[in-house]
Amino acid sequence: MARKTASVVDDRSCPPPPDGQDLWVFAYGSLIWDPGFPFEEARPATLRGYHRAFCLYSVRYRGTPERPGLVLGLDRGGACRGIAYRVAAARVEPVLAYLWEREMINRSYHCRLLPVAMAGATVKARTFVVDRAHPSYAGKLSLERTADIICHAHGQRGACFAYLDNTVKHLDSLGLPDRYLHQLLAAVRARRDAGHR
Repeated sequence: MARKTASVVDDRSCPPPPDGQDLWVFAYGSLIWDPGFPFEEARPATLRGYHRAFCLYSVRYRGTPERPGLVLGLDRGGACRGIAYRVAAARVEPVLAYLWEREMINRSYHCRLLPVAMAGATVKARTFVVDRAHPSYAGKLSLERTADIICHAHGQRGACFAYLDNTVKHLDSLGLPDRYLHQLLAAVRARRDAGHR
């Protein structure tokens, strides 16, 4: 019988219950540069079977209903390099509650337990995978269309451009450059330099 490599939380209205063990959380976007929760260690990690993409419309944090922005999600296929945070067992419950409030407000993700590879080890980590059936799912947009949206969008947490810029800078500083995000950032900067803001 094939062994399961992922488990989906069926009830997205509340976080999974703690199991008394330390928890690993895999970060691929803003959680890299703004985790907002206490952790014991942070290690570069690779998740296979998913890639980082601007594939979710945002009408609150990085856009408005009139001018939606885009935020990152993990979509099927490829691989993603990010950061795995280890949360102490005693802090797992409040950290999961915080992550639920932050990441699951629109129920546009599934919280999955997936294997991530780190130097010398593979661990199961909680991470947030895009729900392709959600109305906010943008699908695979062209680089040009993605750049146009990011160039103009602004929400409660600031400009969509700043979100992209921060993600690229922090991935670079960690030695985890993302070639596609660099291409996207260059396209957005070109539009901003041309006065398209």
